[in-house]
Amino acid sequence: MAIARNDLDHNGLIIGVSPERFRAVAMPLLFDHLNAQCEGTIAVNRQARIVWINDKYAEKIGISDARSVLGKEIEEVLPASRLREVVESGLPSMLDLMAFGDEHFVVTRIPLRDEDGTLVGALGFVLFDRAQHLKPLMSKFNILQTQLVATQNELAKARRARYTIAGFIGTSPAASEVKRQARRAAQLDATVLIRGETGTGKELLAQGIHNLSPRANGPFVAVNVAAIPETLVEAELFGTAPGAFTGADRKARIGKFEVANGGTLFLDEIGDLPLGLQAKLLRVLQEQEIEPLGSNQVKPLNVRVIAATHIDLEAKVAAGQFRDDLYYRLNVLALKVPSLRERASDIPALVEHLLDDIANRSGQAPMELTAEAVALLCGQPWRGNVRELSNLLERAQLNADGLPLEVRHLLPLLDVKSYTEVPAVQLSPTYSEPTAMEELPLQLLAEWVAQAERRALQHALRACKGNRRRAAVELGISRASLYSKLQLHGLSER
Repeated sequence: MAIARNDLDHNGLIIGVSPERFRAVAMPLLFDHLNAQCEGTIAVNRQARIVWINDKYAEKIGISDARSVLGKEIEEVLPASRLREVVESGLPSMLDLMAFGDEHFVVTRIPLRDEDGTLVGALGFVLFDRAQHLKPLMSKFNILQTQLVATQNELAKARRARYTIAGFIGTSPAASEVKRQARRAAQLDATVLIRGETGTGKELLAQGIHNLSPRANGPFVAVNVAAIPETLVEAELFGTAPGAFTGADRKARIGKFEVANGGTLFLDEIGDLPLGLQAKLLRVLQEQEIEPLGSNQVKPLNVRVIAATHIDLEAKVAAGQFRDDLYYRLNVLALKVPSLRERASDIPALVEHLLDDIANRSGQAPMELTAEAVALLCGQPWRGNVRELSNLLERAQLNADGLPLEVRHLLPLLDVKSYTEVPAVQLSPTYSEPTAMEELPLQLLAEWVAQAERRALQHALRACKGNRRRAAVELGISRASLYSKLQLHGLSER
């Protein structure tokens, strides 16, 4: 059957032409059109070296002779170019913004293949040399970019440790020793196991160790293992691959280990980690790599682990509920945080610190406690330790009415059965000041010094009308020292 003349175009293409013939004729036409309409065109080979650049593009980026850049790697001429990614992936980048100096070019990038489909290079076209052509899109882009930066800053701030080792209040021998051990642990990049009762400040010390370590600029991520449902612990710690299980996100989920990469991961209540996951945690600690749930690939990590527990891990090991090899791997550096009962002499300073903290958070004036009230607090068992003391003071503030808190205000908030009245220190009869101290025996001299301190405290309290804050200033000592001395001498503000 004869073909009509109107079935041929001016290039000789027959209607119903084969795909091969169409590509052979159309592709050069497409390239010529793009090259003419675009603001610049460039081509690279498989090694991402420039093999061709048109004069328009060369002039735009300040190159007088286009041939002078042939053979150079694309990044030498266009630092922000992503043509190398197109060559390596074989995938196009249809619309992108590329920075060049103070300008932004709207560009498209496509891979180049030969007749056999082999990737031989890539082409880049500058669609617009002024991003203002896409003003609505650029406006949205700038807003999203600003929001992204703000969110990243907030996230980085949230991942920073807030406390330092100095924030562990106390000068008792027990408190001083645990702070010394924490400072030593900060300089060693080994795994740390912090032991102690609930509410003693284990996480505070963990943050302090992180902040004093070379990892201080990295993230600090805290996970309470006991607070995560057992079925979700693995996904929470190690992450998941896309669609790892029914109901899982189609996108990969990053686990806490990966979030803490470059910093410290604090695993609180490590004794509650399911037995089945303990082997996986052991491997992460030994190999510094994780395998997300549902994935066949491992990811390298650089994470320091600080674990904490209030339970008897040795008993769990003996009962077969905790792996002994994981226990030994965690127990490289061990810190025992003393209970508040073991450092009762720190309670006056802790009370002062907690009252100031409560005042800062509530916006109210700091509360005052009588010496008897502080002495009462020093005699309590504090099974909840510092956390329990803090909660009691916050509850007491609700009934304070601006008055100094006395024993009668605190007793209803305490377990009556645990109340132990702290007896006042019994002192010897008052000695009159001798004319020459060197005439006193050493025992009597110590007695005289104690009596002199007692009289000085009484005089300061009378002069300041019972205001202990002012009395401490007049005496040149801290409020914590004043509380301690009042307790020692059995004095009340009256």
